Amino acid sequence: MKKKVVVLGATGSIGKNAALELAAYPDRFEVTGLAARSNIDELARQAALFHPGYVVTTDVARKGELEGKVPANCRVLAGEEALTELVTRPEVDIVICAIIGTAGIVPVLRALECGKRVALASKEVLCMAGELVMARAGSVPGAELLPVDSEHSGVFQCLAGRRGDEIRRLWLTASGGPFRTWSREAIAGATLADALKHPTWNMGKKITIDSASLMNKALELVEARYLFDVPAERLGAVIEPHSVVHALVELTDGGCIAQLAVPDMRLPIRYALSYPERLPGKPERFDFAALNRIDFIPVDEEKFPSLGFARHAISCGGTMPAVMNAANETAVARFCTGRAGFADIWKIVEKTMARHKAEPQESLEQIRAADAWARRFAEEIPC
Repeated sequence: MKKKVVVLGATGSIGKNAALELAAYPDRFEVTGLAARSNIDELARQAALFHPGYVVTTDVARKGELEGKVPANCRVLAGEEALTELVTRPEVDIVICAIIGTAGIVPVLRALECGKRVALASKEVLCMAGELVMARAGSVPGAELLPVDSEHSGVFQCLAGRRGDEIRRLWLTASGGPFRTWSREAIAGATLADALKHPTWNMGKKITIDSASLMNKALELVEARYLFDVPAERLGAVIEPHSVVHALVELTDGGCIAQLAVPDMRLPIRYALSYPERLPGKPERFDFAALNRIDFIPVDEEKFPSLGFARHAISCGGTMPAVMNAANETAVARFCTGRAGFADIWKIVEKTMARHKAEPQESLEQIRAADAWARRFAEEIPC
């Protein structure tokens, strides 16, 4: 029987790769809903390809434009509340959440409440509301939360069949970004164009800048804490500049398992869709003769203090990860608009976290209040 799939964030990088995977297996998956915000042309293109029952734009003002571009059998919905209507439909089996920002939290919670599988690519969902989300995932029959991010998918694959008492430490890898070999002084003067020159991955602006500052790895460590229920001292990050080793699991007997793949998001998307099966794909295969070495390099936390922020956020728990995420988003926005230097990103995050007193997660309203406070505070820090 075909699995019925909804894609939130259908027009972004993850969404487009998900479309390629879903189109490759028409006998296994049926797209029943697509959602995006402003890229109406791409949303309409995918609607013409899949003929889903529902297409959503969260920009209410563009509903009419979308209605004029999608096939007649597609019902067009608009507004963020439409995301919840989409993911809670009884026929839906899998929800791919690739929405950038906080808009994915409520749909993910509602999908889990309905016992759906959620294939999660949105960092903000667990960084802001990890305690609430994982509690929901663990309490509803049938509910599953599977990672799509390449590093977390790598850990998930390495952990298959392993007991918790066999695991010593989980390691996420980082490419090191464009500034891995730069001095602290040079990094401080980096321009936006410099930060966007990622050496291996083709990603959106925000994620590429986070990779340059290693804040993406800080956010991923927070995600890993919730996804795999491990404390900060059992989480690590190491630079692997070739981006072929995506994760490692260190075992208590001294062994270590690694997940390797050519840098391509289609594999983790496919695995989240098909788990526990592994569907045959047509990925680029390793040329092992060309891949004649793999380098692991410790993170220089004097140059890249982001991992320390993650450890602090994990140890505090509660609302602190949401504050870290919000401060970083504000700092990146300031950098992109010339209102802060690159090194100011770390200063803004550090000062915002230092002023926040973490509270245990109790509600989305509380988390959103912490997020809003952090954004206001981070915006006013002089640079």
